Amino acid sequence: MHIPDGRDCPYYAANYHRRATPQETCHLLEGTPDAVRWTSNLCNQCTVPDIRRANACPKMVLHLHIGKRPLRFWESERIFVHATCTYTQKTVKNPYVGCGHCHTPIVFVVAEEVKE
Repeated sequence: MHIPDGRDCPYYAANYHRRATPQETCHLLEGTPDAVRWTSNLCNQCTVPDIRRANACPKMVLHLHIGKRPLRFWESERIFVHATCTYTQKTVKNPYVGCGHCHTPIVFVVAEEVKE
């Protein structure tokens, strides 16, 4: 579903019925204490749609946390994303690329030209 700024996020859900207050949720935050503080305005700075567009590995699990950066009391809250791999059981350093163990890289072998 499209988040308020227009990007497509697989974890965002909005329930708009006629004459009812809209109910918006983020499925990545369900069951966490940060789910109470979440608003759809936080989706504007969220990198999850970009990460899922760049890397759709089913073994990579994304985790969200809402907070502020240290020593930046003047900034508003934001979403922090980190990823883990269920295959290697390790933290993924760059979620845009992945852990590098789940998928083997493609190697192209070019044969020599045959002389006639």
